[in-house]
Amino acid sequence: MSKIIAIANQKGGVGKTTTCVNLAASLASLQKRVLVIDSDPQGNATMASGINKFELKKTICQVLIDGMDIRDCLIEETNGAFHLIPANEDLTAAEVKLLDYLAREFRLKNALNDIKDNYDYIFIDCPPSLNLLTVNAMCAADSILVPLQCEYFALEGLTLLIDTVDQLAHAVNPKLKIEGILRTMFDNRNRLSSDVSDELKRNFDTLVYETIIPRNVRLAEAPSFGKPAMYYDKSSMGSKAYMALAHEMLQKDGK
Repeated sequence: MSKIIAIANQKGGVGKTTTCVNLAASLASLQKRVLVIDSDPQGNATMASGINKFELKKTICQVLIDGMDIRDCLIEETNGAFHLIPANEDLTAAEVKLLDYLAREFRLKNALNDIKDNYDYIFIDCPPSLNLLTVNAMCAADSILVPLQCEYFALEGLTLLIDTVDQLAHAVNPKLKIEGILRTMFDNRNRLSSDVSDELKRNFDTLVYETIIPRNVRLAEAPSFGKPAMYYDKSSMGSKAYMALAHEMLQKDGK
């Protein structure tokens, strides 16, 4: 049975796409069937998977707007060894067009019905805002993974996101929950990082992953080469951290 996880945080630059691509690649290397859905008009997850977003004719946009069969834009060969539903800037117009549809929040959920059982994990990379694209992802998902940079305003933003998840759970997706909170871009030389990390553990306890993703140059470089970190520099601290996260997730899921 598949598990659908939306990777979301309304704040940009916290490692959503990095987490999506690298966690997916790590799980795929452990023989799990993994699908990544790029739901961000920036198309960063698409590019980080080794797919040129500028050459695409079929993307998640056509699925959401035109009702195209999601299998028609499925890419099976990526640099992360996972399958991909790509995105590009065409998705920018999708949110406006979605306003004209009935049950617009469920477009992605309905599109996934025919293929979700082909995968162990499906990750949806959300845009850095709580817009209709993110709402579609949350309606389709079983849970939300929240990458969180350990900085001053992080806890305030997390509270707002959890409130949104609670509202959506009551309104449109009763099963929706927080999958986990992932501390990213962690610098153990920085007292603030440690203080925020400790505060997260005190307030959210078991929701916080034990794995911490460090600030890592190789992890930051990998997307420009169209590769997850494990295929760019397997020995890097960033690559090892995401592999540890994959093992932690599998252990929690009993897989």
